[in-house]
Formats: sequence, structure tokens, C-alpha cells
Amino acid sequence: MGGFSIWHWLVLLVIIALVFGTKKLRNVGEDLGAAIKSFKKGMQDEDKAEQARLKADAPADEATMHNKAEAPRSDRAE
Repeated sequence: MGGFSIWHWLVLLVIIALVFGTKKLRNVGEDLGAAIKSFKKGMQDEDKAEQARLKADAPADEATMHNKAEAPRSDRAE
């Protein structure tokens, strides 16, 4: 009583197809697929831009770390 069986979903699908028509449902599906594809492409482009920025910043950070490690420390007690 709490869940829907496969027959409930099939009847619902038939009613939706009759109300909206298969052509309109196909167009909605195509638009949704195009939107998801565009979103994935945008996320990949953003990741590539972020990786390129990190790659460009990495050598400068690495050189700074080496300079700090090689600099004499003045707080040592001898």
C-alpha cells in the first residue's frame, strides 16, 4: 500500500504521453540531454582552466619553498 507497483508507473506514463504527446516529450528529452551535455563540458573546461592555473603557479611556489628551506634561521640557539 505504501509503494507504487510497475503497473502504476506504466499507467502514469501512458497518461503523460496522452496529455503532452510523444513529440513534445521527445523535444523535452532532447533539450534535457543537451543541457546535461553542456553542463558536463562546462565543468571539464573549468577543471582544465584550474589545472592550468595551478600548473603555472607551481614552479613559483616550489622556488619559494626551496629558498625558505635554505635560508639560515636566526632563532637557533648555539
